[in-house]
Amino acid sequence: MHRYMRSIGFSKIADKKELQQLITNVIIEGTQRSYTSNGEDTLLAEFCRDFAQDENGAGSSIGIAVCGEFESDDKFIYDYYFPYLRGTHISSKEDVSVERHAAQESYAGVCDDIRLGVSLIFYLQNMIPYVKAKNSDILPVRGTTLTLSALSVKGNIMMPINKSEKDLIRNKQVAMNRSQLLNAARKGDEEAIENLTLDDMDTYTAISRRIQKEDVFSLVDTYFMPYGVECDHYSILGEIEECSLIKNKLTEEEIYLLAINCNDMVFDLCINKEDLYGEPCIGRRFKGVIWMQGHINFPD
Repeated sequence: MHRYMRSIGFSKIADKKELQQLITNVIIEGTQRSYTSNGEDTLLAEFCRDFAQDENGAGSSIGIAVCGEFESDDKFIYDYYFPYLRGTHISSKEDVSVERHAAQESYAGVCDDIRLGVSLIFYLQNMIPYVKAKNSDILPVRGTTLTLSALSVKGNIMMPINKSEKDLIRNKQVAMNRSQLLNAARKGDEEAIENLTLDDMDTYTAISRRIQKEDVFSLVDTYFMPYGVECDHYSILGEIEECSLIKNKLTEEEIYLLAINCNDMVFDLCINKEDLYGEPCIGRRFKGVIWMQGHINFPD
């Protein structure tokens, strides 16, 4: 079973037979069906079924997507499945590049957003619209936005860092100045590169001095780092901006839906209530390992 199925409330599937019944149910009773040709006389298909939504009804939703292709006799051949969380926030407006996975007709997206400090790699949710755009020879599409979402199987809730209104204003200004320097550095501005290097050295010196007497999580407000050998897995620490508890309609398992602000990037995250240590609340912080997914919003 896919490791992150428990994130959307399927932690008690006993064997492959039960899993196959669930996949068949998604294909037959799918709430969303998408089709396209892959340019090789093969009809690709994706069946999605939502199993829970947030209290707004039209907001975040969790479910399972089943992908495969139709043979010439209209028989559907199942290829793979994955659990998903449909996000609601525009996480980035940077350009995105997409690459196909080697083993199957699935895709990974790459977004270079300067706020994170690393190239963000994610599992592409809307594979069918991308393949349509590719076959129509209209790539690259400009003006797209990116909606990120994440699934987690283990997380902790941490208390926030105590900050005054003055601290918040100063931090916002520092982040804005750093963003401007990073943009200039990407264009080859040597003075900006030098200033960034000096800032990093000052930060390292200050942290090295304070870490001897203070806890690391009282110094580090948020972080976003690659985790393990899979390129779309990350270890994060971010502030909770929204929080709700929903139920998987099929299994009745409870799932937390959280909106996380990590390095000024906002995305939705879901985690099984049994896998979260602590009580989530707006203003507190989430720390854990996530599987990052993304939905490219192509312009109409």
